[in-house]
Amino acid sequence: MNNELLSQEEINALLNKAAAEAEDDLTSEEKDIIGEIGNISMSTAATTLSSILNRKVLITTPRVSKVSFKQIVDECAVPKVVALIKFKDGLKGDNLLMMDIEDSLIIADLMMGGEGDNVQKEFTDLELSAVGEAMNQMIGSASTSMATMLGRQIDILPPNVEVWDLATKSEFEDAANQESNVCRIAFDLSVEGLIESQIMQVFTMETVDEIIKIVMNSGEEEEEVVEEVEEVEITQEPEVLAADSSPAQGRVTTVEETMKKEKVAVQKPIYQELKEDKEQTRTPRNLDLIMDVPLEFSVVLGKSKKTIKEILSFGNGSIVELNKLADEPLEIYVNGKLIAHGEVVVINENFGVRITNILSKEQRLKNF
Repeated sequence: MNNELLSQEEINALLNKAAAEAEDDLTSEEKDIIGEIGNISMSTAATTLSSILNRKVLITTPRVSKVSFKQIVDECAVPKVVALIKFKDGLKGDNLLMMDIEDSLIIADLMMGGEGDNVQKEFTDLELSAVGEAMNQMIGSASTSMATMLGRQIDILPPNVEVWDLATKSEFEDAANQESNVCRIAFDLSVEGLIESQIMQVFTMETVDEIIKIVMNSGEEEEEVVEEVEEVEITQEPEVLAADSSPAQGRVTTVEETMKKEKVAVQKPIYQELKEDKEQTRTPRNLDLIMDVPLEFSVVLGKSKKTIKEILSFGNGSIVELNKLADEPLEIYVNGKLIAHGEVVVINENFGVRITNILSKEQRLKNF
């Protein structure tokens, strides 16, 4: 006989604990809803990151789980770069985006003009600022996508991006509490030839509950609309007008049959002939009304595109090469719209511009 058999009380305690854990977990339907929201929003964020880094970015299907925030802290390899997102309008609660330091260094290097394959190990304020801008744009596009899916306007406060480790306490910990449950959505992140890692999104349960409620209510409203349509279709049966009691006839006259028996006269519509009003086609000559309206007149000598790294390296005496040759005409803009070309002249020790070519009316209209 085995003396280590569980007593009935211990069995009951284990069963009650398992039942409580099952009840506390998200249902498969709720996981599908949160997973779909995360999938669409983070796919949009991946597209945004791809355009920023000029490299192919992939984010895989999400893995949704309900865990305590303490479990996330225990399982995380710190430090991490985190962006705290507080919802201002449209949703309640908070949202946290977490990224590894090594991945953040590569992203920051790409944003500053590097190749991402030879990054320094130290994560300074400069790298934090660069990756913070990337996360800011990712979060903005993800929020817009989420608003479209939920059918309501969602506003967020400016994200707070910081380096998080066990020694520092994130604002999210105050909102989520160490022992309370949160919803973790984990994605595999791939940046072409450089990153094969994981990125994590964490929602407070307050936010999750509201998202599920919105989606569920939306589904119920659609079902009610379908039921109303079906009811209308059922009630549109032919209405019985009269029944012939004669045995020889033995039939019922309906609305449809009555309409067939009636003759309807159909006529072609007669339209009044349109004539050109010469008075209205004349160009109005009331330009005096707008003669004193101020316009912004600007001349562009040339343009150049630089990375953040190149701009930060500027100093006194630095030369910036523009995209125009010395003998090319200048571009003349009025209120930001190109209207003419010209050349630089000097008048009484002041720079001026001589107009050499004015764009045609068609060209100006295209610019506007």
